[in-house]
This record gives sequence, structure tokens and C-alpha cells, in this order.
Amino acid sequence: MSQNHGVAYVKPGVVEIREIEFPKLALGNRKCEHGVILKIVSTNICGSDQHMVRGRTTAPAGLILGHEITGLVIEAGRDVEFIKVGDLVSVPFNIACGRCRNCKAGQTGICLNVNPGRAGAAYGYVDMGGWVGGQAEYVMVPYADFNLLKFPDSDQAMAKIKDLTLLSDIFPTGFHGAVTAGVGPGSIVYIAGAGPVGLACAASCHLLGAALVIVGDMIEERLAQARSFGCETIDLKKDATLAEQIEQIVGVPEVDSAVDCVGFEAKGHGHDSNTEQPATVLNSIMEITRAGGQLGIPGLYVTGDPGAVDEAAKKGSLSIRIGLGWAKSHSFHTGQCPVMKYHRKLMNAILYDKIKIADAVNVEVITLAESVKGYKDFDKGAAKKFVIDPHGLIPN
Repeated sequence: MSQNHGVAYVKPGVVEIREIEFPKLALGNRKCEHGVILKIVSTNICGSDQHMVRGRTTAPAGLILGHEITGLVIEAGRDVEFIKVGDLVSVPFNIACGRCRNCKAGQTGICLNVNPGRAGAAYGYVDMGGWVGGQAEYVMVPYADFNLLKFPDSDQAMAKIKDLTLLSDIFPTGFHGAVTAGVGPGSIVYIAGAGPVGLACAASCHLLGAALVIVGDMIEERLAQARSFGCETIDLKKDATLAEQIEQIVGVPEVDSAVDCVGFEAKGHGHDSNTEQPATVLNSIMEITRAGGQLGIPGLYVTGDPGAVDEAAKKGSLSIRIGLGWAKSHSFHTGQCPVMKYHRKLMNAILYDKIKIADAVNVEVITLAESVKGYKDFDKGAAKKFVIDPHGLIPN
């Protein structure tokens, strides 16, 4: 039997490569005839993985990480009809049965049948069903016919694999943030956070026809990356308020739409930029979004944060100015991106050269062995999206 290795969460601040069990077509003691086994071509380090690695969740030691997966089918169960051995596929990070009321409504991020603890599941993530993660050499994927996106031409796909690997999460998640914020032709939009999801959201806003995309962050390298594809930027370390800096760009201190691509580990602005303030992004985007505007919130918020700044935040209870949002008739959209809602159309945008998403988020390909260092570099704020290539299959 072939060996398998994966990236394991050990304790806060520590991950390591471990030999792990080769995947089986099984769900516990039951044969998983609707599943496939993939040889992983690419799997990415996600900002949400960092929350676990920093010890900011209740993730158990030994959890195999990774929910952004692209791979080759090497084995298929008896009931898999439309996905074949040899297919190159993108795996949505949402695990979805395709049978429950939410899946049938397209709400695959909150499938009711794949996680006994709550609605919604994902590979290699805390409280998301206990599924083995994909930062590994091989992985099992259930409900394959429903979940997997097959690339129409493998050779064409491998030529664009750095872009296509982002279809499993980051690109649809950024796009979802923009869509749920109401971004469209002529929009003026503010994006909080210039990490990979923020950059993917900014690129998505351009794809959707936004007139002006403004990105805020505290790390100059990330802001420079946003400027590299046409965004205006705001340095949140400056003492000027967010509204004042937006007014300098737009002429008025407000935007049509705003997207939170930061989440619960947010820090304050200006002289508070070294102080954690978990509600600061939500409150600031309500302040600068026009009355009647929309807020997309793909940034992660959790129900359990052992490292939170106060007892309320440890339970996910934040001091949000909901009265401000109510008074301005804001629309809020939270929760995981339902990847399947978008990934086929975004695949076509990549294949037909409508967007170069790998350039926008600054993809850097690393080996599985280099993933430990990749986690450390990402935690330091590197303006890169680290893509792990376990088998050396991605062309230079």
C-alpha cells in the first residue's frame, strides 16, 4: 500500500509532517461507494488554517489540516457514475451530500448530513465533522458525483493549475464576499484585509465591474500586492480614521459596499493597531458603507475562541454596533461560501483568460516538506498564497 503523509496540527504555533493512514473508501465501518480517492496535485494553506494553528480554536492535537484540494482520481466507488479514474478535479472545501434540503437549495456550505455536530462540514477543520484534511499526498472525497468539478481538458488545466487550484476555496470565497456585498458595474467598494482572500475579493470586484476597489491593511507588502492589479489602498496603521482616508480617495467618507476579509482576530486602527479588537472591522465597515448598502462577511467568526481578549469574545459574542447597521438599513451576509454556486463559472473565467487570479494573490508553490515554513511565513504576513505540491506535478 502506498504511503501517505500530511500536515498535522500539534499545538499552538506548531505543525509537522506526519505519516498518516492511506485513505480508504469508507465512512467508519461502512463502505463509501459514492466516494473517490485522490492523488493530490495541489493543496493550499488557508488563512482560516492559521486560526487553528495559532491556538485560537478548539482544534484537537493531531488534526490533519487542509481544505483546499485539487487532485487526480485514482480510485472510485461503485456508485460513482460521472467521475472517472484519471479525471483532474477541484474539490469544494464544503462537504455536501447533495440530498438534504439545504444542498437542494444550493446552500452547500450548511449541508445537514455531513456533520453530526452542526450544519456544514469541511476537510481538516475544527468542529466541521472530523473529516481528514487534504494537506497530504492522498485524500478520500465523499459524494463525488455531486461535489467534484471536473476540468474539461487535463492538459489545458495543468497549464493553468496555479489559478485553478484556487477554485476550491479562496477564489469563490472572495467572489462570494463581493457578490453578497452587492458589487456590480460602477460600484465603489472597500475591502478590509489584503491577505489572500482579500486580494481574491479585490480581483473579483474588478471582474464584476467595480469602478473603484479600495483595500485596507496594516502590512505594506500586502498593500503593494493590491496596488499591483489596480486597487487603491489604505494603511490602517495611520492615525487618520478609515472614513477620513476613504474621503481622501473618493471625495466623500463612504462607499457603496464593503467586505470583511479579516474575521475575529482583527486589530484596531491607528494607535490601536497592535491591540486586538475582534469587532473593529464589522463596526468600521458599517460606519463607512452608505445607507442602504450591503456588507459581505466571508471573514471567519467562531463560536469558541480560547485566546480571545475577553470572556464574551471567547464564546463568539462581540460588541457590534448593530444599531448603526439597522439605522442605515444595511444588509449583512455571513457564513461560509457555497463553493459550488460559483466554481464552474470562475473556472471558465480562468480558462478563457478573463482573470489571472494566481497573479493577484501572488501564488508561491512549495513542497509538502516546506509547508511547515510556509505556515510560519504566512503567520508573519507574507503577501503570498502558499500552494503545496505534494508530488512535484505542478509545472514551473
